[in-house]
Amino acid sequence: MSKTLFDKVWDSHVVKHVSNGPDVLFIDRHMIHEVTSPVAFLGLEKRGVSVLCPNKTFATADHNTPTVNQHLPVQDPLSANQLKALEENSIKHKISFWGLGHKKNGIVHVIGPEYGITLPGATIVCGDSHTSTHGAFGAVAFGIGTSEVEMVLSTQCIMQLKPKKMRININGDLGKAVTPKDVALFIISKLTTSGATGYFVEYFGNVFTSMSMEGRMTVCNLSIEMGARGGMIAPDEKTFHYIKNREFTPKNKSWDKAMDYWQTLYTEKDSVFDKEYHFNAVDIEPMITYGTNPGMGIPITEEIPKASFIKGGEITYQKSLDYMGYNEGEGMIGKPVDFVFLGSCTNGRIEDFRAFAEVIKGRKKAPNVTAWLVPGSHKVLNSIKEEGILDILNKSGFKLREPGCSACLAMNDDKVPAGKYAVSTSNRNFEGRQGPGSRTLLASPIVAAAAAITGKVTDPRTLF
Repeated sequence: MSKTLFDKVWDSHVVKHVSNGPDVLFIDRHMIHEVTSPVAFLGLEKRGVSVLCPNKTFATADHNTPTVNQHLPVQDPLSANQLKALEENSIKHKISFWGLGHKKNGIVHVIGPEYGITLPGATIVCGDSHTSTHGAFGAVAFGIGTSEVEMVLSTQCIMQLKPKKMRININGDLGKAVTPKDVALFIISKLTTSGATGYFVEYFGNVFTSMSMEGRMTVCNLSIEMGARGGMIAPDEKTFHYIKNREFTPKNKSWDKAMDYWQTLYTEKDSVFDKEYHFNAVDIEPMITYGTNPGMGIPITEEIPKASFIKGGEITYQKSLDYMGYNEGEGMIGKPVDFVFLGSCTNGRIEDFRAFAEVIKGRKKAPNVTAWLVPGSHKVLNSIKEEGILDILNKSGFKLREPGCSACLAMNDDKVPAGKYAVSTSNRNFEGRQGPGSRTLLASPIVAAAAAITGKVTDPRTLF
């Protein structure tokens, strides 16, 4: 029987199948951070057990970290305690730990691929929903809860029901200024935030094979925002070129052996999916959200849909528009912008900063805009400096911050004030996601750059 990519990876990691129940799944890579791990480690201590495979576990500080003056003590007591707990637990259990100031420090889903921790055909988990990012390499990667973090630490396995399979096909040529972020927001707008619930998604078609690895990471990162358990793209020569010679990738004969396996990781002809969608690339434009979930997105030149088009959710829809201060039928072009955030595990990589810099080069930041530009890692930060991007940012009136999750989730000092509008390259726009009362418009780095220099929602295609 023909097998899908997902079946091949999942089935090869099943240690035991529970009849009419979950699979016991072996985990190749476990990534941890300061928010969801302290309680898990307390659980180990109470049970008197240790970490089974510390060499398969990697720790970084990212969620609660400040993005300015990282050399100074963290002021928030809760954040400081969580960071201290992560460091102490990592040392105690001999886990690789990249804390504040470490040259390898960064957002967990940025540094995994950077150092070759993320590999094709691997199972990868983390106490963070956007673990789906790693599926860009042909891995089965998904977020887990704190109790499951404890389970993996102690057994290197997890109990999971096998998800159903979905394939999303997109072929054709993307238009000007249309990025992987726009592709993902387009898909979510079509499927809604619950359209892929219970499924693991494979992205298929020339739109995805044409993307860079960083673009594929952005798409897979946002899989969770349509309810999917995870998303993945079959590995190819781009994948192998990207990971070769990174610190934790196999070397020499081990590389050759791994390649023999990795080259089998594709969906076979006649494989069956439980659900399948087909879209055309020409229908995708630069996107922006107008509401309070990632599915409330439209092409940037279109009007906010009328409530009558929202079947069964008119009251909730109106509540969302009231929170945003918008009205049905209004256009998004020209809407005022107060903040611009470039960063997060969705769009905090070097290609995102290159795209942003290309738009703002030779222009000036709008005086009404506060811009937070936050690299996803120190490796990205160094590249920004080495490639001359920092000079472009500075000349245009922008300042670069230090690596971290930053304004993506308001767990640190980078909070958008109540009532203010932020064009954000992150992944969620729920009420208060970027700060109590904040209003978030999700967009690509290119759309964010256009807003940063005009001070309002702007179609970036008018700037080229």
